[in-house]
Amino acid sequence: MKDETMTYPISYQLYSSRNFPPLFSQFAQLKSFGYDAIEPWLPAYEADPKAFRQALDDNGLKCHCFHMPLKGLVNEPNRFIDIALTIGASIMIPPYVVPEERGTTAEYWQGLGGQLSEGATLAAKHGLKVAWHNHDFEFRPLADGSRSIDHILAGGENVWFEIDCGWITRAGGDPAAELQKFADRIIAIQAKDMAPAGTTQDDGWAPTGDGIIDWQKLVPLFRKTKAEHIVTEHDNPSDWRIFAKRSIDYLKKLGL
Repeated sequence: MKDETMTYPISYQLYSSRNFPPLFSQFAQLKSFGYDAIEPWLPAYEADPKAFRQALDDNGLKCHCFHMPLKGLVNEPNRFIDIALTIGASIMIPPYVVPEERGTTAEYWQGLGGQLSEGATLAAKHGLKVAWHNHDFEFRPLADGSRSIDHILAGGENVWFEIDCGWITRAGGDPAAELQKFADRIIAIQAKDMAPAGTTQDDGWAPTGDGIIDWQKLVPLFRKTKAEHIVTEHDNPSDWRIFAKRSIDYLKKLGL
């Protein structure tokens, strides 16, 4: 268990402000809000990883982990390992399977875990780790009543988990239960918040602390995981600055 007074580096998932380019110009303001790092998604870093790293360095920011395509890990692992090393990330995170490619059986998801595991083995040779990031579908039951997330992590024993509390909540799940269940696998925590049911503004998401998730209840559970940092994310904010600042201010208020 971590020290109850320990604070975490806090990253900003750059996907949150994808609709407000140019992205690099956001870095100085994010640093001024108190963010320690940027968690980018493809294609933010792909065109020029060196320029992305330079923009981080110029603004005193780090990159602990980054989102990348599952197919990239499977078919082009060395290219994405090189990107990780260039931008300074230590954790490579495939976050999604598009609906038309999702299998519906336990075997499919166990196989996906195996693919992640193979990528993790290659990444480990370079001092890197691989983690899976969830959405809602991994926590919804398959036809046999089992869950995709359990099969993914069972199929990839050397694969870590970036848990997204907001998507678990949207799936009707309990983030507290999942934080406890996967405590030894969680390497990063996305503190995404969900607006009250029926909210249509901003696609039903909210800045961290403004939604329905009881973060005060979850913080002690954060400290029982192996999480190395916290990440803020909002899938479609109408004002990324308001989201970014309100979220980090709330996390700091919680002692994180």
